[in-house]
Amino acid sequence: MPTLPRLKRSRTRTGADVVARIDSAVRSLTASGLTWLNVVAPGVETATELAERFGWHPLDVEDIVSKRQRPKIDDYEDDGYLFAVLHFPAYDKAVQRLNAAEIDIFLGPDYLVTIPNRELLPVTRLFARCENDDVLREQLFAKGAGRLLYEVLDDLFDYCFPILDKIGHKLDSIEDDMFEKRAEDVVRDISNVKQEIISYRKVIKPERSTLRVLERRVDKFLPEELDLYFDDIVDSAERIWDQLDNYKEVVDGLESTNESVISHRQNDILRVLTIFSVILLPLTLISGIFGMNVHFPGFDTAALFWVIVGLMVGVIAGMFGFFRWKRWL
Repeated sequence: MPTLPRLKRSRTRTGADVVARIDSAVRSLTASGLTWLNVVAPGVETATELAERFGWHPLDVEDIVSKRQRPKIDDYEDDGYLFAVLHFPAYDKAVQRLNAAEIDIFLGPDYLVTIPNRELLPVTRLFARCENDDVLREQLFAKGAGRLLYEVLDDLFDYCFPILDKIGHKLDSIEDDMFEKRAEDVVRDISNVKQEIISYRKVIKPERSTLRVLERRVDKFLPEELDLYFDDIVDSAERIWDQLDNYKEVVDGLESTNESVISHRQNDILRVLTIFSVILLPLTLISGIFGMNVHFPGFDTAALFWVIVGLMVGVIAGMFGFFRWKRWL
């Protein structure tokens, strides 16, 4: 990416794409000449201070504090750093839905800055491990900023697979419940899982091409023997995408099967109601004939009443037998 002139000016923009954020503490680790900073959802002031400290372009500050950026890789070759925006799935308890969590990454020759817009447990846990384990910190930091970035992304993608496993478990449960629970409950479960798969696909789809670009641009921050490490990250993203494709086909098949089950149950109900209607039809005819206000043989006698009742019972038994013979019942 061509280097843009760094203008000394402040940008005050109001709009839906920029949001105010609460400043959080800048956590820092340093070892073997490498510094790792992790800042969760910084405000404009903190982002500006970081930009002045490391020499980032002012437009990057806007990307940090903006509400949502598309995944991208900006390579500032002359300034010697790489800026990446990546998304990862995260469950939002407030809306009870799978959403995208954004992490902004600045990679320089002697520093790594990770800026998630919300706490990402894999990043927090890896930072805590490096903070508490001096040996681990020295091992990771001694291999350079690129290798440390690989460890961060590797933990983030490892965190994606349990979410996939939960979706797969939900699909298995739906398949088991399809013929046992009420159809309305299964329809709701299918809708929820389908929404999760769609949200997950929206996160991963643009990530795939971005990671390929990152794989090519990050080489200058990696020792030669480690240049294949980021190919593993790309493979992880492709595996997730392939699994989501499989889940999409499965949920579409479950939806079609459930619709067939609902239709079959409706047909059973209509068949029973039709049989009752057909049985009542001749009974209504018999009662209508003998209910006419005219005299007929046996009129006004108790014996004829029992004859009519017997005739009706015979008709019912004959029709039930006929339906069973036809296997309609």
